[in-house]
Amino acid sequence: MIKGSPKSKEQLKQSVALNSAIASAVLTVMKAIVGVLTGSMAVLSEAIQSGIDLTAGILTYFAVRQGDKPADAKHTYGYAKIESVSAFIETGLLFVTCGWIIYEASQRLFVKTVEVNPAWYAYAVLVISIIVNFSRAKALTKVAKETKSPALEADALNFNMDNLSSVMVIVGLVFVSFGFPLADPIAAICVSIFIAYAAYKLGKRTLDALIDTAPEGATLRITEEAKKIDGVLGVEKLRVRPAGATVFAEMVVTVSRKLSQEQVDSICSRIEKRIKHSIPEADIMVRAKPVTLNNETIIERIQIIAANHGLSVHDITIHILSGKKYVTFHAEVDTAYTVEKAHKAVSKLERQLMDELGDEVDICAHAEPYNAGIAEGVELPPEEVTMLAKKIGEMAKQLNLVKEVHGVKARKVDGRLFISFHCVYDGKTPLEEAHKQASTFEYLVKGNIPLTKRVVVHIEPPGFK
Repeated sequence: MIKGSPKSKEQLKQSVALNSAIASAVLTVMKAIVGVLTGSMAVLSEAIQSGIDLTAGILTYFAVRQGDKPADAKHTYGYAKIESVSAFIETGLLFVTCGWIIYEASQRLFVKTVEVNPAWYAYAVLVISIIVNFSRAKALTKVAKETKSPALEADALNFNMDNLSSVMVIVGLVFVSFGFPLADPIAAICVSIFIAYAAYKLGKRTLDALIDTAPEGATLRITEEAKKIDGVLGVEKLRVRPAGATVFAEMVVTVSRKLSQEQVDSICSRIEKRIKHSIPEADIMVRAKPVTLNNETIIERIQIIAANHGLSVHDITIHILSGKKYVTFHAEVDTAYTVEKAHKAVSKLERQLMDELGDEVDICAHAEPYNAGIAEGVELPPEEVTMLAKKIGEMAKQLNLVKEVHGVKARKVDGRLFISFHCVYDGKTPLEEAHKQASTFEYLVKGNIPLTKRVVVHIEPPGFK
């Protein structure tokens, strides 16, 4: 990897692209001069190809400059695809080159005769071209891999093909020097075949990038990595598209709707981190879709749907009569609601439950006021708390199951008393029986201690003070 800031990567890409364009300009001039002096169609085809390289190099230079610009309001995925457009234009230029070379070589093979002079400087220029192309192809390949640049990769491939074609031209000139003049146009046709092959491979890759073809194996890898995260039930939708060095991915995973929002957010975050570790160039966005599990009980389904409506429910009871289920529960609504508003909220919840549970279920909900806000309270003086504890202790004597009362706390909020205390029962007492008596205890306290707003009884076995 390239060390340094993102800016240094941009500068490196632009530098190697500019150097490549300058080298193409020099080689184009040299080959054109030698091609004219020798009359070699093969050398002229090399000059034309270098001219195409020069055009492509200039395009590449400007493409990497523009492609490295950050995303903005109009281009939310950035400008990286400009490099793919540059590579695609280069593909078209390569095919045009092939067509011209094949046409001219065919003329020399079947229509006209041109004398070719295989002078030493023709060999010299071709050898220099091979050395220069090898050097810049190596540099371009290195930077293309490190920066994931399709434009630089296209240039590197092009120059490697140039070297193969230069070798063919040299072979053709050798045959011409031994008295086989047709070897020159034949070598030129061979060059065009190499160019066409390079253009085909380059065109396929750039077209895939332009039409958002997912990188090979990326979809499967991302799906497998997501499924390894605990809590992911499956991958419902996945979209992958490349843009320069970045692979953008958007996915929808299914999770249990029993999970809290914090748990769902954690799952999405862990998916993103895992995929980023596996595919560093990925820019991943994950959305979770809660789904119903087959093992959800009716009570869980009621609680989940109520929570989705912003309501809490309790005292859920389910009775079965003649095969039909009768469901009742208390739904807590804001204490500031009017009867009309509370009824509307609870009725909406009932309709949602009917849609999910079916017509064979009869639902009746009781709207219960609940103040979910935070209010300022003040502790009662110790002597008042002691007096309250004494009264509560005397009331406990009326309840034969209560072993002991302790931990009495009391605070005053908006002029009303909020009282809590611990009530000790025999550890073997059925919870339902203890709960019924605790509820009776609450009513006793409210009825005997004026201004009491709420009473909370903590049920516990002996030995938990």
